[in-house]
Amino acid sequence: MLKEITLHNFKSWQHVDKMRLAPITGLFGSNSSGKTSILQWLLMLKQTAESADRRQVLNLGDERSLVELGTFQDILFGHDTDTRLSWSVSWSPSQNLTVADPAKKGGAPLFRGTDIGHRCEVYQEEGGPVRVGRLAYEFGRHQFQYAQAEEGYDLSYHGRSVFHFKRFPGRPWPLPDPVKCYGFPDQVNTYFQNAGFLGVFQLAFEQLLGEVHYLGPLREYPKRQYIWSGGQPTDMGRRGEKVIDALLSSRLRPEKISRGKGRPKLTLEEYVAQWLRDLGLIHDFNVKPVAKNSNLYQVLVRKTKDSAPVLVTDVGFGVSQVLPVLTLCYYVPPHSTIILEQPEIHLHPSVQAGLADVFIDAVKTRNIQVLVESHSEHLLRRLQRGIAEEKMKAEDTALYFCDTADGRSELVPLNMDPVGNISNWPKDFFGDEFGEIAAMAEAAAKRRLGGQ
Repeated sequence: MLKEITLHNFKSWQHVDKMRLAPITGLFGSNSSGKTSILQWLLMLKQTAESADRRQVLNLGDERSLVELGTFQDILFGHDTDTRLSWSVSWSPSQNLTVADPAKKGGAPLFRGTDIGHRCEVYQEEGGPVRVGRLAYEFGRHQFQYAQAEEGYDLSYHGRSVFHFKRFPGRPWPLPDPVKCYGFPDQVNTYFQNAGFLGVFQLAFEQLLGEVHYLGPLREYPKRQYIWSGGQPTDMGRRGEKVIDALLSSRLRPEKISRGKGRPKLTLEEYVAQWLRDLGLIHDFNVKPVAKNSNLYQVLVRKTKDSAPVLVTDVGFGVSQVLPVLTLCYYVPPHSTIILEQPEIHLHPSVQAGLADVFIDAVKTRNIQVLVESHSEHLLRRLQRGIAEEKMKAEDTALYFCDTADGRSELVPLNMDPVGNISNWPKDFFGDEFGEIAAMAEAAAKRRLGGQ
């Protein structure tokens, strides 16, 4: 699970210092305040890790990518190529990590811990390529750094151990550029006797990003028919276009979702249908083939217990918009991080509020992390209520207000007490409600006076 982010000189963010991430992390604020940029940075790292090009420092994307960011200059704060983009991210792997000593037989532990940190600094040479100035991994109180030197790169250890990297004699050649923005080149293993364990951190970082799943704000319109060829997608796709594939492939899974002690476990389809009922959208739905042994499927929906089934295209648009959100929360493996942009779009305020209940439940039952960017007051209020009702603890949330000042985005942590009260509401956070009521009252009074 992601624990903390520091980010410098990315788009409108000159500084994001030690941003804490919790099981539920919420980003709120006005349009163009920088909320989405933080998500884009994470997605940029994910698509970089998934790129086949080992020499590409950052994959800035194209129209087929999770995010398309343009050029390196486009993503720099102020588009200033004299600045350097830098970040650090820390996370807890799903299992504690132990690094064996490569110099000792039997795999004796050399380093062990629960949290890993990754740091990187990237810049662009004038008229040249994007390069890594330095990268490092932190593990416990140990840091392993790969940084530019007068010629090539240097590999170094910093910490409280007596450990130091041992270079093979007779191999003084300079070390080359890193792999992407996070990997040690193969020459590290060739030139050093005891650096083989560094690949563990690189693999852990790739696994972290592989566990990040994204659903964008613009989701697919429902269809009258869907084609399923038997594939098992990793998530819903950025527009929710794979949701029916995911529901159908879940039928091949033996495991079911627990609803708590003493309650029967449900399949993914049953669990999603239960949430659609609880949210007041429909009574149930069924994904069925149009004919026997056909790979064409229809989604049939009943609005009430006694109503006839109709196609999902013939009911309210909100059902098709919330279906990928619900499915994603319960489809991804435990310990995943899901990123949701404006999941409340096209949803009634009561359903927006209910999404907070979904997130709380998914975090508890599936042990996942939710990072959501939203404009919904109703969602936030229900999160506060969930804390007040002890459905989750205040420390299990990290809520932020994003604002701009002098062309810079600013991150304001919302201070929430153990019963869900926020003590530092920004002015006009969700508009000036009391101002609108006062203006209405004043206008009504003037109309009454004018009619006398």
